[in-house]
This record gives sequence, structure tokens and C-alpha cells, in this order.
Amino acid sequence: MNVPVWLWFATIGGLVAIILADLFLVDHKPHAVTIKEATRWVLFYVALAVLFGLGIWFFAGGQYAGEFFAGYITEYSLSVDNLFVFVIIMSSFAVPPIHQHRVLLVGIVIALVMRGIFIAVGAAAIEQFTWVFFIFAAFLLYTAVNMVRQGMGGEDEEWKEPRIVKAVRKIFPVTDEYHGSKTTVKLDGKRWVTPMLIVMIAIGLTDLLFALDSIPAIFGLTQESYLVFTANAFALMGLRQLYFLLGGLLKKLIYLSYGLAVILAFIGVKLVLHALHENELPFLNGGRPIPVPEVSIGLSLAVIVGVLAITTVVSLVAVRRNPALADAHGGIQGPPVAHDAAEARAIEEHDRHVDEEQARDDAAHSAPRPTH
Repeated sequence: MNVPVWLWFATIGGLVAIILADLFLVDHKPHAVTIKEATRWVLFYVALAVLFGLGIWFFAGGQYAGEFFAGYITEYSLSVDNLFVFVIIMSSFAVPPIHQHRVLLVGIVIALVMRGIFIAVGAAAIEQFTWVFFIFAAFLLYTAVNMVRQGMGGEDEEWKEPRIVKAVRKIFPVTDEYHGSKTTVKLDGKRWVTPMLIVMIAIGLTDLLFALDSIPAIFGLTQESYLVFTANAFALMGLRQLYFLLGGLLKKLIYLSYGLAVILAFIGVKLVLHALHENELPFLNGGRPIPVPEVSIGLSLAVIVGVLAITTVVSLVAVRRNPALADAHGGIQGPPVAHDAAEARAIEEHDRHVDEEQARDDAAHSAPRPTH
């Protein structure tokens, strides 16, 4: 797939424009997210991804379009599992509901930039060393086993504060309270970092850690850097609204870990077959390619969609028959989302009252002291 430089710039520019529009339309006025709003934005981003995939189909052919859709669905499905950790982070930092949307936006933008660098490095490594596919495959199979263990354990995902976040706490003084949406604040003549900046960094870096699973997985579906990047971008941009939309559904997807484990193991095997087909290792068949069958993108797409559909249906049916399974799966609570406009206003009034009280306190601390 020959992607000209201008198309790269046009794509990145379009993504930046969408993010800025999202920031202006949604985040210029902090508010509580309603189910209807989250649903509209999820459908919008999914529609954008579908239109983009159809554009690839029209201009580059069905093979590349299939690779994009397979990669996009895989990235999005892995993101659903990652939402558990996002909920834990938001709860740990006690982020006010009206500011959670912005936290996710900034955190995901950080992750998107860093993922872009990671994708470029991975693509360069694959271009030079085909044996990298064996490493990716081993990592995916290892991750699949861990996901099965996680599902069997029925415990919440553990989250540990990244080291760089701990380093920020050591270098800069951090306030105990939030100061609206401010990331820094000046109190008594001293500049402080607020928990808002800390949680944004935590979300961004945690999502980058998730890329260690998802990036090798998508390289198992396509080796086109352009498709890898755009599939990641569309999955990440739609992740914020999905965070609010899923809500209490998160704890009902009790078999999600098993489904994702099957997908990762399938892609891991696909990577091994591809690596053997492109073999250059001297101790395997004398450094010559090994004629093994390769998995088509059509079969890959069918397996991914089928496993996700079966996992979701079986999970929801099991929880409906035995609601206790959801509680046994973990005590994690869904993100705060308003069911209607009245509930949204109540959440907003409470959080704005807290912000106003904090702003008055900040003003008192930042006012110049009288001299004698």
C-alpha cells in the first residue's frame, strides 16, 4: 500500500480537527455526560471509522479495507477491557464527574502521540527483521494466558501508579484538592500541580502500556503502518464516549477476558505462521521461507467478530440468569453517567458548587498580603 506523504499529513490534520471540534463542542463547558449524548458520540465515531474503511475499500481495494476493519475492531474490543482500569483510575483519584470527559480526552491524546511513535518503531523493526513477528506472537500468547487466569480468578484488574507519575509527585508539590479543570495553580506565591494533571498523565501512560498488547496484535493483521495508525486513532477517539456509555454493563461482561484471550491467541498463531512464511532465521530451514498456510484477512475478521459476539451474548445471558455472577466478577462500579437531563443538572450543580468554593479559597490564598 503506497501512502503518499501528503495523505499522512491530511489524515493527521483531519484527526486533529476532529479532536479540536470534540474539545470545543463537548468540553468547552464541563458537564455531566448523559446516556443519549454518549450514544450519539459513539455512533458518530463508529460511523467515521466505517466511512474511512469504505474509502480505503474504494481507493485501495478490499484487502486493505478488510485489514483496517479487522484492526479497528480488535483495537476497540481490547479497549473495552481496558476501560475497567480507567474506571479504577478515576475512582482512585476521585475525579469529579463533570471533568472526567476532559481527563479522558487529554489522556488519550497523550496516548495517541506516544502510540504513533511506538507504531513507527515497530514498523521499522518489522521491515528490517522478520523474526520480530516471533517475539510479537510470543507476547500475545503470554498475554492470552494471563487473560484466562484473570477471568478464572474473577478479580478486578489491578492498577499501579506509573513511575513517572510518582516522579511528578516527588518533583512538584501536588494539591490535595481539585481546582476546577486547572492542571496547575498558584497558592501563596508558589506554583502547585493539581490532581487533574496527575490523573491525565496516569490515563495516558496506562493506555500506552495497553499498547504493548494491542500494537503487536494489529501488526498480526496488517503490516501497513498507515492502517495500524488510523485503526488505533479511531479506536482511541471513540473510547471516551464508550467509557460513559457502557456504565454498569462493564461488570456484566464476565467472559470478556476469555473472548479477548481467544482473539489474541488466534492472532499470535497467525503471526507465527506469517513469520515462518517469511522466515530468514538460519537455524530454521536453512534461512529459507517455510511453506505453511497463512490465515486470510477474511477469516481473521470473521473470527474476531464471531468471538466478540459470542462472548457478549453468553456473558449477558449468564448474568441475566444469575445476577450474582456480576457481583462475583468484581465490585467495580461503572463511570458516573446521567440517565436524563435532570440528573445531569444535579451532578453539574454539585460539582460546580465544589469548584466555586475551591476558587474562592484559591483567590484568598493568591491575593497579595498587606505590607507593614
